[in-house]
Amino acid sequence: MTPVSPADRLKRWRLLLGGGDSDGIGASLDERSAALDQAMAELYSPEEKEKNRDKVGRGRSMPHVARWLGDIRKHFPTSVVRLMQKDAMDRLGLRRMLTEPEMLEAVEPDVELVTQLMALHSVLPTKVRHTARLVVRKVVEDLRRRLQEPTRQAVTGALNRATRTRRPRHNEIDWNRTIRANLKHYQSDYQTVVPETRIGYGRKRHQLKDIVICIDTSGSMASSIVYAGVFGAALASIPALRTHVVAYDTAVVDLSDKISDPVDVVFGVQLGGGNDTPLALRYCKQLVRRPNDTIFVLISDLYEGSLSADMIRLVGEFVASGVRFVTLLALDDEGRPSFDEKNAAEFAALGVPSFACTPDRFPDLMAAAIQGRDLGQWAAEHELTTARAH
Repeated sequence: MTPVSPADRLKRWRLLLGGGDSDGIGASLDERSAALDQAMAELYSPEEKEKNRDKVGRGRSMPHVARWLGDIRKHFPTSVVRLMQKDAMDRLGLRRMLTEPEMLEAVEPDVELVTQLMALHSVLPTKVRHTARLVVRKVVEDLRRRLQEPTRQAVTGALNRATRTRRPRHNEIDWNRTIRANLKHYQSDYQTVVPETRIGYGRKRHQLKDIVICIDTSGSMASSIVYAGVFGAALASIPALRTHVVAYDTAVVDLSDKISDPVDVVFGVQLGGGNDTPLALRYCKQLVRRPNDTIFVLISDLYEGSLSADMIRLVGEFVASGVRFVTLLALDDEGRPSFDEKNAAEFAALGVPSFACTPDRFPDLMAAAIQGRDLGQWAAEHELTTARAH
């Protein structure tokens, strides 16, 4: 590690404390450090914050904020830029200014920004909507590059193992596993293996599993919706699965015809405050054609109020019919949800595990569900906090 000189140490303290009355150090700043200081002051200085809020109220701060967004991207690494953007949503009133395309073109796209656009998309001016979709698409495509292939590999592998048969047709033989299983029958005179036991993948002409992803679109679930859209598209691309994506608040929207493009899923929901999970569950029941081959993923924080008893009764009906039911209290990077613990405990009593899941774990979760593994045990193995029955 390169040692820090006394002058650089003083400069860092100066940047941390800020200028003016907060300084007390008197360290001089070079041109680059002065630019860093100005960028941070515009966000974190109380005087600048009030000045910027006043400008927002008069609607004249867009060029200033767009310049500031460009400055922080120039001076700070991406991880810091995203943190400062998040702070700026409240401190600088950027939530209101997301309605201007100049700002959308200046920001560093991330899931947080997408959730802001989701919240605002119904009021975005026409001139902004095209830019907003480009921003969302950039984030979604980045997530697809990182998540789609792991999902396909995990789920396809699980399907292959789940449908393996000892009496396969010729075009269904898994030759690698068949050869390994019959090495003891190797005939040295003929330099070949006699395949006494044949292992196959099973028939693949029809869907092997049905997946239903049901998403609560209350405001607290915004990040989960983004990831659910991406994973829904990944699952829908696997021929052996029949995938449905349903979103709901106090109404139900079936997005199954949009899941080839997660951007359409994101813009197909309206974030709100209310929710009616029983209404969504009753709608989803008609999508379940083969209960024993259906995996149902409810993404919700389970805050249901007076409708809780109805929700629990309907979940019990799903379970009794043979559906594999799992509740994700959150599907996001943090994995620390706020949720209704009493309802989660009621779900656990029905045999329905409820836990938060980070995106990197979701492919393995679906693989475990397809293989018929105990999902509560799977969550414990991955150190995910699971709700328990009282």
